[in-house]
Parts: sequence; structure tokens; C-alpha cells
Amino acid sequence: MTANPRTGTDAPPGERTSTDAPPEDPPYRVGRARSVLRVVAIASCLPYVGLKTAWMAGGRLGIPDGSPLLDGGPALAVANGATVLMDGAVVVLALLLTRPWGLRVPAWLLVLPMWVASGLLLPIMTAFPVQLAVRLLGGGGGRPVGEGSSEPFLDPWVFGVVYGGFIVQGLALGALFALYARERWGDLWRGRLRDLPESPTAPALRATAVAAASAALVPGVTHLLWATGSTAGLEAGRAADRTSDFYVLEAVGLLFVVATAVGVLLLAFRRTGRLSLRLPLVLAWCGSAQLACWGGWLSLAGLMGAGEAADRPTAATMVTYAVQMLAGALVVTLGAYFFAERAEATARSAKKYAVASAPAARGALDESRGALDESRGS
Repeated sequence: MTANPRTGTDAPPGERTSTDAPPEDPPYRVGRARSVLRVVAIASCLPYVGLKTAWMAGGRLGIPDGSPLLDGGPALAVANGATVLMDGAVVVLALLLTRPWGLRVPAWLLVLPMWVASGLLLPIMTAFPVQLAVRLLGGGGGRPVGEGSSEPFLDPWVFGVVYGGFIVQGLALGALFALYARERWGDLWRGRLRDLPESPTAPALRATAVAAASAALVPGVTHLLWATGSTAGLEAGRAADRTSDFYVLEAVGLLFVVATAVGVLLLAFRRTGRLSLRLPLVLAWCGSAQLACWGGWLSLAGLMGAGEAADRPTAATMVTYAVQMLAGALVVTLGAYFFAERAEATARSAKKYAVASAPAARGALDESRGALDESRGS
């Protein structure tokens, strides 16, 4: 019997004695892809933050004469400061998704900001490229992914710079979050719908899904009417300034409503059992985020009331935004319960496996100890 080279004792090399130091955790490796995505996400914030900072300092870069932004007053300055902080949160998220301490933060502290970021960035990521494509094909112009009259708002180049940065932010953050979620919660969203077990809360979850899908009908019908040419509920300035950009934005809004309803109903009723679980989860995530967060953003912009009275949202528009937020909130609440149940079921399965395998492990240990005693006796 040889001494253990680490301790100088006669413990077998395969066993660790009480004087042994615990093995060190392997160093956290980000990888080249995540490092590049982190740099891209942070760098893409610079155009927006730079412009907003210049405006708060009194500059007029990109703001033409006659723009309602020149008459925003203190409220607009506060809004600019808040949006700079929101874009700064992208930097925090990029670090959180790529640093060792990011794996230890509470789930809600990461998931909620990512959900909000998804809701604010996804409409731009989907609508702005389509608006540009329609223009290239000869469609009319207007203010991209925006609301209001034909008054000058910002110089055209501002939209390309800012929205281009937002698109890059969304792509980089989305890729980082997908990698992070696969590493931390991959067992919660793998599998197929048919593999989901029944739970005692299934009736309540189905009722919530039906309520959310029903609420989504209100913004869905509204976006459908506006996308097909109706002016019902539109403010006068917006109705008079409908361009291809307006119709693209309404069509995209309708797309997210459909995605929300399909995703949440698939999760609740599971009629297509062979379908991957990831698809309805992605649809519900993206749809609910757009409904709640984009609806909230437009509501806030309407309440601020910048511009002429004819450009301010009507009561019907504000109600649409409110119901849109309600539908998104219902879906994200259902999602929180769904993942809580999945996590609990996974923990129970792991515990049962550990209990079931304990006797076999103890038997194998006893056998190894018996063989060791025999070798010592010989």
C-alpha cells in the first residue's frame, strides 16, 4: 500500500481524506462567441445613448426645425434620461449573461428585464426592416415604427442609426440569453408537448389562457381594422398621415397578437402532442412581451401628450393599449406558474432518482470496501 502523494497517508488514491482540500471548481469560460456578442451588444448602445445625451445637453443633432421635440420641456428631458438608463440596462444584461456571477442571480432579476427588452425591441426588429423593404419596392414613406402626423419629427438618418442599433442589440442579447437559458434552465424547456404531465392547476392555467387569448382579440381586431384601411378610433392627425410605414406597423402588431394567442393556447391545451415545447414557449414569450411592453410604451407616450391635440391618442386607442397590456400580463403570469411547476417537478424527479439509486450506490461501496479488505488481508 503506497501513501497518498497529496496527504502522506495510507488512504487509497481514489478516496479523499478529511485533510484533503475540496477540489476547485473549473474556471468559468465565456467562450469567443459570447465575448464577441457581449462587445457587440454594448457597442450597439452607443448611437442611442450618444444622441440622447446630446439632446439633454441642449443640442439639436438630428432634430429639424418645427419638431415637437423642441417643445417637450422638462417632461421630455426626464423621458430622455429614463431611456438612457433603459439602454444602459442593456450593458448590465450583457455582462450578467456572460459573467460567473450572472449564473447566481435570482431568476426573476434576469428574466423580467429580458422580457421587457424583448417587448420593446421586437417590434422594431420586425417592422423596421419590412418598412425599408416596402420603401425600396416603391411604397410610401413616413415616420418608421412611430406615431404622429406629417410634421418633421427627426431627420431621416436618425431612424436608421438608432433603429439599426436596436436591431443589433436585440440580436446580440437574444443570442446571449438563449445560450444562458440553455445552460441554466435547459431541462425546463426541452421535450415535446405530449411529454408535459398533468397538474392540479391545469384547469386554472387553461382558464387563464382562454382569458388572455380573449383579451388579445381587442388589440387584434383593432390592428386588423387599421391594417386594412379603417380609421375607426384613430386620432385625426394619424388618420391623415397613414403611409406604408403605418400599415406595416399595424400588420406587425397583428402578427404578435396571433403569436400570443397561438402560443398560450398550445401550452394550455396541448392538442398537437408531437410539437416541440420550444415553439409555443417562444411564441408566448415574444407575443406577450410585445403586447404588454410595447402597449405600455405607447400608452406612456400618449399620456405625455407631445405635439398637437390632433396627434394625441383617442380614448379608443388608449383602451386598446390597456387591454393589450392586460393580455400580455396574463400570459406572462401563466408562464411564471408553468415554469414554477416544471422546476418543482424536475426537482422531485431528481430527488426520487437519488433516493432510488442510494441503495445500489451503498451496495457498490460495500463491495469495493470488501474487496479492499481482502486485498489488505492477503
